[in-house]
Amino acid sequence: MQNGLCALLISDLNYLDGAPASSEEEEEDNDGGSEEGSDEYDDSGAEIEDGREDDDECDEGDESEDSDGDNEDFNDSDDSELEELAEKEETRKRGCSEKQSAAALCVAVGSFSDPEDLPGLAHFLEHMVFMGSLKYPDENGFDAFLKKHGGGDNASTDCERTVFQFDVQRKYFKEALDRWAQFFIHPLMIRDAIDREVEAVDSEYQLARPSDANRKEMLFGSLARPGHPMKKFFWGNADTLKHEPKLNNIDTYTRLREFWQRHYSAHYMTLVVQSKETLDTLEKWVTEIFSEIPNNGLPKPSFGHLTQPFDTPEFHKLYRVVPIRKVHSLTITWALPPQEQYYRVKPLHYISWLVGHEGKGSVLSFLRKKFWALALYGGNGETGFEQNSTYSIFSISVTLTDEGYKHFYEVWCCTKRACLKSTFIIFLLCRIWEEIQKIEANEFHYQEQTDPVDYVENLCENMQLFQKEDFLTGDQLLFEYKPEIIADALNQLSPQRANLVLLSAANEGQCHLKEKWFGTQYSMEDIDRYWSDLWDSDFELNQDLHLPEENKYIATDFALKVADCPETEYPVKILSTQQGCLWYRKDDKFKIPKGYVRFHLISPLIQQSAENIILFDTFVNILSHNLGEPAYEADVAQLEYKLVAGEYGLIIRVKGFNHKLPLLFQLIIDYLSDFSFTPAVFEMITEQLKKTYYNILIKPETLAKDVRLLILEHGRWSMIDKYQTLMKGLSIEALSAFVSAFKSQLFVEGLVQGNFTSREAKDFLNYVVQKLQFAPLAHPCPVQFRVVDLPNTHLLCKVKTLNKGDANSEVTVYYQVTGCRHCHFCCNFVLFQMHMEEPCFDFLRTKQTLGSELVDRKIEEFLSCFEEKIKDLTEEAFSTQVTALIKLKECEDSHLGEEVDRNWNEVVTQQYLFDRLAREVETLNEISISLLVPFFQVIGYGKHEGDSEMTAVSGQNSSSGEIPHLVLLPPSSLMSDITSIKDIKAYTSTLNVLPYHKILK
Repeated sequence: MQNGLCALLISDLNYLDGAPASSEEEEEDNDGGSEEGSDEYDDSGAEIEDGREDDDECDEGDESEDSDGDNEDFNDSDDSELEELAEKEETRKRGCSEKQSAAALCVAVGSFSDPEDLPGLAHFLEHMVFMGSLKYPDENGFDAFLKKHGGGDNASTDCERTVFQFDVQRKYFKEALDRWAQFFIHPLMIRDAIDREVEAVDSEYQLARPSDANRKEMLFGSLARPGHPMKKFFWGNADTLKHEPKLNNIDTYTRLREFWQRHYSAHYMTLVVQSKETLDTLEKWVTEIFSEIPNNGLPKPSFGHLTQPFDTPEFHKLYRVVPIRKVHSLTITWALPPQEQYYRVKPLHYISWLVGHEGKGSVLSFLRKKFWALALYGGNGETGFEQNSTYSIFSISVTLTDEGYKHFYEVWCCTKRACLKSTFIIFLLCRIWEEIQKIEANEFHYQEQTDPVDYVENLCENMQLFQKEDFLTGDQLLFEYKPEIIADALNQLSPQRANLVLLSAANEGQCHLKEKWFGTQYSMEDIDRYWSDLWDSDFELNQDLHLPEENKYIATDFALKVADCPETEYPVKILSTQQGCLWYRKDDKFKIPKGYVRFHLISPLIQQSAENIILFDTFVNILSHNLGEPAYEADVAQLEYKLVAGEYGLIIRVKGFNHKLPLLFQLIIDYLSDFSFTPAVFEMITEQLKKTYYNILIKPETLAKDVRLLILEHGRWSMIDKYQTLMKGLSIEALSAFVSAFKSQLFVEGLVQGNFTSREAKDFLNYVVQKLQFAPLAHPCPVQFRVVDLPNTHLLCKVKTLNKGDANSEVTVYYQVTGCRHCHFCCNFVLFQMHMEEPCFDFLRTKQTLGSELVDRKIEEFLSCFEEKIKDLTEEAFSTQVTALIKLKECEDSHLGEEVDRNWNEVVTQQYLFDRLAREVETLNEISISLLVPFFQVIGYGKHEGDSEMTAVSGQNSSSGEIPHLVLLPPSSLMSDITSIKDIKAYTSTLNVLPYHKILK
């Protein structure tokens, strides 16, 4: 464009029988067409399920919730199978549908450009530009517009880039583009909004502080040489953006506008739009709307001259850091010259493939056999923090066992196997490079579609990084084999250039330094000379370490199967016996050579006691550990698997190219059938499980969920119950007995979808039955929890968080609705939620600054106001919202995984309402709301809760041997008129239990 903005237009037209769709079809059919696939999981292994959450919005029990995890610990996953599936369906219903129109804009400025006297200004500006524009002055007008028309938006600030994106129904895309563009043309950024929005930034900072990943980043950045932007405080908080500027007579408002005028210039920007319009139409819209963005003619910010920021004595040390969570980990980091220019070779990607290999002969395999490590990751995260114009990071992170922590230097030396300079030519074998290239080319060629909003966000960043011809492929494919570039990167991985970070609760009491912004306690020492010299010498490596063998799981047959039975719109039951049943649907929509196989091995044993649940978790984690090495080659070949320790049984999920998928599935069943373990493995897994449970409990949001479900669910074993039982000890004999009993009597239910015939699908269930040789269940095991019938009163359960260093509080307000037996109710609540979401956000987040119990009062205040708003709702506004929801539910699935998720949700809950969306569309013209209001909350430590000032935010409870217990607190004077729960089990024992609940019509 003339103002310097670079735009990429994606015309997402649908063609039927070779002819373009009519204008009417274009108007009604919100089809999408993007390139990249995303699916329900991105890792392989086992997963612990800690909550029985149902997927229906109007359930008497509970609704789905987001889960949090930074993947630093073994198996630290607190989302259940039902939660995960419900979360994705909820995302679809709330506007992130794959068939939306979408746009994303990347500005070539980020936190590196923050002024020294206003840390966090770039992040703050990202917030402020969306607070209304001259043309559309309402502070939350854009969000309200998107929510009304089934859309959503987001933004993020990185070191050298800031990205904004949104999606919306195609019918409203042009108007949304105009509203959105005004934030870059003439944002209001009024003074009155500054103090309120600073609180939002400060809240993000407070939420980020208990994250060990964030804390390590901040500590890492502090090691950069003086004057390098890596030392800056990127987050920003109330001190840096409000209190200190006032003390120093800095006008944040003026500086904010100056920063916008300097950096939000059109020639810094790349824009991507995707919609079901012709290219001519999109070009006309973009030219008309975005040509108004000003160009200040100034050169882009440049930091490329600030190379080698970590070539300092402070960097090449051993740092011991006290974590928030219970974990032992060793991270070895090298700061290399910037590697972005080598994106066609991707040297760090190639090296990480070798370093992170988990198969036979790998470093991880060797460390696991010595019981020193549970997981190993090697590579570059490709975030702005790890890869920018001044440096690129290469790290090897090892999750250590208790024994591995004692031998961390030896673990470090073992990693040399993947970094040997003297034998680097061995690692540059063309066979391995070509194998990686083939795997990734296959995945790219047959990839499934992704959300347009995710696709355009990725592309607008690619436009800042790659040549024009590589915009679509530059971040995914290997183009050129240049061993000299790879060798140069390998040569940088020397002990003299390494930085070691040893994370462990055992470090507590030894760390007398504190990082400024996140309060991380740490110590610094020289790397032991003996181990450094040994690492740098030509010592003989163990013969068990060798290069990966040729991968037998790489698919070569991509032919689409011919159907051997009538095609159906929904899954049908093609096999049913006393031992199990199988649901099947052959893909006739996406026509890709991929398949999805999911099985639920149901047993009534699991919920009989807290000990049984722990034994089951242990069993599934040992099984996953046993599969780690043999299944890794399949994982490399894009055949993904996950084992989930579900509430009612073992859930096995596999996906990928159908050609070799049966091999992976059979491998899993073989290891299940021949399950065995050693005392050392048992000890290692149970010790790690203690850390996993503890790490779940110290998060306010997961503790709040656990407490809420403990009140709601009949017969629930809480995470506290599980942790306390585990700490008392398990026996090897108990585990062996449990596994034998579990495998002896089951009911197996499966779903096979994709490029399989019905005969091939039956083979999956037959293999399970024949291999495991189990007896059928004597009585059905219902897959549905029961909840208590809460009284018609306002209840409070106030609990102290278990992490004394976490000042964050979690408030959950739960509304129970009974008698919900029809899709009609779900549709009502989703409509109600869509009407409520934006004004609730505006009221509670934008306009209020709240303490913990005050939140509940403000929620009640909001609901009172909202009740009046609903009463005044016009027929036109209501009709618009109903139409938006219908559009979302009528959107076609953009990839096979989405359809499978929805169908599996019906199978795993044993509801089998595969046409649920169609039924919901039929009922969307009715509305009925009946809400009862109990609520539960978790309170953080801090002076506002009557606690003494905390001196640090580092794992105060981490290394103690104490078993945590719930501390229920009395209500404050704000809530003195409300019934307070003082003993959860005593209170719930007096309540009636509602019947099993399923929505079947």
